[in-house]
Amino acid sequence: MLEKIPTHEEMIGLLGQPLFDVWVQLTNLIESKYDMERLWNSGGKRWTYEYKYRRGGKSLCALYAKENVFGFMIIFGKDERAKFEADRNNYSPEVQRVYDESTTYHHGKWMMFELTNTSLFPDMEKLLQIKRKPNKKYK
Repeated sequence: MLEKIPTHEEMIGLLGQPLFDVWVQLTNLIESKYDMERLWNSGGKRWTYEYKYRRGGKSLCALYAKENVFGFMIIFGKDERAKFEADRNNYSPEVQRVYDESTTYHHGKWMMFELTNTSLFPDMEKLLQIKRKPNKKYK
């Protein structure tokens, strides 16, 4: 856990305004569909920050930030990989490439997408739905 959560200004300073806008749009998309715990952590060796969505001890996804770079990570277990593979032709070539190039560990396939704009958001939404059905009721 981070002792101090970064402010919007600090995130803009780290990512730059255009990427921060993409970050905000993705968090809004996730939070409009999922009621999850949100945890800020240090980003380890490769990233400055990690912002993880989880519920009941299970992670949905995590966003990562470092200077001028923004990442989206989702981890698929065996059943989730089978669902993706059955539908892979309905994903963009970029998502298929990241899937194919991602390392599969005994506990899942770790897919990291470096986002520069919102073009992959429809695919991100489908990946999240494979991981977990949206649990937020529309008002």
